[in-house]
Amino acid sequence: MNTSTPSQPGAVVDSAANRVAAIVLAGDRKTPDAVAKEAGTCCKALAPVAGTPMLRRVLQALWDSTLVDRIILCGPAQEIVASTPVLQELLSASRIDWVACADSPSASALGAFAALPPERITLLTTADHALLSAPMIRYFLQRAQAGNWDLAVAVAEQRIVAARFPAARRTAIRLRGGPYCGCNLYAFLTPRGRRLADYWRRVEQERKRPWRVVARLLGWRAVLGYALGLLTLEQALRQLSRRLGIRIGAIILPYPEAAVDVDTPADRQLAEAVLRERTEAAGDNRP
Repeated sequence: MNTSTPSQPGAVVDSAANRVAAIVLAGDRKTPDAVAKEAGTCCKALAPVAGTPMLRRVLQALWDSTLVDRIILCGPAQEIVASTPVLQELLSASRIDWVACADSPSASALGAFAALPPERITLLTTADHALLSAPMIRYFLQRAQAGNWDLAVAVAEQRIVAARFPAARRTAIRLRGGPYCGCNLYAFLTPRGRRLADYWRRVEQERKRPWRVVARLLGWRAVLGYALGLLTLEQALRQLSRRLGIRIGAIILPYPEAAVDVDTPADRQLAEAVLRERTEAAGDNRP
């Protein structure tokens, strides 16, 4: 099996041996970024959501998971870091290092990996993952480390995302048993798993057109199965693993919020609404 579902218990005991490094991609794809412009910030990572910069929320979730003991922050640009007190404050933490971002997320990831030993298990996420939480991270990492994989990716079923956020539009890959939405969480579990970053760079421009990614990596027979809704997530991962020489597994998360990243001002408003709900719910539960 190449998938882990909510019914499978986490088999990994929380210990220092199981702690991982994390890479947080924080560079802007476009300048000016629409979210940063609307928020009045110098970069998207610092756009506030419910009063707190997105980047700070992501870093706090990583620390709160207790499974991360080092963070590589990839971006924003050096001139932004030098002129932004909040970034200097965040980087003053002894377990956070900054590296320059490259011209694409995949190239940035490759550069960040160079700052870590090849054998280091590494979680990759993004600074615009404003709803990321410690339970999501723990759920994903515990199951990823329990699998016999080189790389694990997190996905959420589109049906639970649509039920939770009926007005939001999220990109989904249509596979039998799905569709599935990506969750911007990747666990690179072996040195071999890092090869995927190079392949990722080759197909990066097609992320909004999944069938082209399927065609390039799996071949046109898989495209036909994808188009007809016959290809399952397990079959796709098995073929991809064979094609790339990397054992790839998927963790199906039970958290619809994990599929929400802040790509647009509307996404930011959605994230703020969710966080307000969380705050109100926490207040209702107080004695």
